[in-house]
Amino acid sequence: MKPSNPLDNVYFINLDESVKFSDNALQIDPTIPLPVQKKDKDAPGTFNMKELTQEQILAGLLAIMAYDPKNQHILYYRSILKQARPDLKKELTEAAILKAKNEDWDLAEEIFSSLRGFDPDDLVTVLNTALFFDQRADSYRRSGLIDDADAYDEDALNYYREALDAEPAIPDAFFNAAFFYLKKHNFKEAKSCFETYLALTCDAKDEELGENGIYKKNRAQQMLDEINNRNMEDDHFTAAYDLIAHGKEKEGLDEIRQFIEKNPDVWNAWFMLGWALRRLERYDDAKQAFEKALTLEGGETADTFNELSICYMEEGDLGKARKILEKALALDSENTKIISNLGYLALKEGKTSEAAAYFQAVLEYDPNDKIALAELARLEV
Repeated sequence: MKPSNPLDNVYFINLDESVKFSDNALQIDPTIPLPVQKKDKDAPGTFNMKELTQEQILAGLLAIMAYDPKNQHILYYRSILKQARPDLKKELTEAAILKAKNEDWDLAEEIFSSLRGFDPDDLVTVLNTALFFDQRADSYRRSGLIDDADAYDEDALNYYREALDAEPAIPDAFFNAAFFYLKKHNFKEAKSCFETYLALTCDAKDEELGENGIYKKNRAQQMLDEINNRNMEDDHFTAAYDLIAHGKEKEGLDEIRQFIEKNPDVWNAWFMLGWALRRLERYDDAKQAFEKALTLEGGETADTFNELSICYMEEGDLGKARKILEKALALDSENTKIISNLGYLALKEGKTSEAAAYFQAVLEYDPNDKIALAELARLEV
């Protein structure tokens, strides 16, 4: 069991000047105790100086970076790390990104914390931390852990704001923050970030930007055009999303209808109208809204088909629901919401084993999916 305080596994010891890390003779101050990570096999309160390893000292120093960055000896500890591992920041960054990619969230968070403690002025690390929390929130939301996802989104927002204030400006901070704001349906902030990103990169030549940079410029312009052409920064559109997301569907309906009145060809607006109506169990009206969205440019999305299928499922038209879900799955074969809905559809059809197979498939993509775990437990599979 992990201690409630990670520093409970760190001892402080005094070393003399003869200590070496690899081939580097370090400037050790014998008056300042060094943090040492205890070994798993060590009994509580025991420590054998003869068995001390370099890795224990490095792990102890990194623990201080992560969990006690205001330690009175932090500058000294940073200097030891810089002497011992000149490429430490690069190594840790690569390790943190890999852990995040593999969804080893806790260890990735610890490594990012160590990086910020090691070099608190490095705003690239701050941006990477924002991206990490952004990705973690998305993963938790897919698993049905909404409260945790919201909390990680808040962490991401705080780090994005810090990265956006960097001097000189970091273009990628604006690019990535724009997509974060899009996810939160804050189109005004997204638009502002895309505009700033394009302004910061407008004078850069293609050879400077490289293939990835050219893609980002084109993508930013595409998204900016979409926001402008669909008037998505409109106050009614933004208010509608916030109201519906917070369970105030009736108030949200008023806002989105006012938006549609002036912008009848925006598929997202019809989708939002259908979303509110579906949550109010007005399935026939919701179907009409989703079907309208499907006729508009950009509206043929997996989410639109998925929402439409729910309406047919709730009305008992299971055959129609299945056909529509299959269309949704064809567009996004790894979407766990769609696969879960196929499981619910199979349950309504009395096909228990088929339903279990769908929920098992969800867990192959996301072992922590709350809905699939609950359904399989209920089915005792």
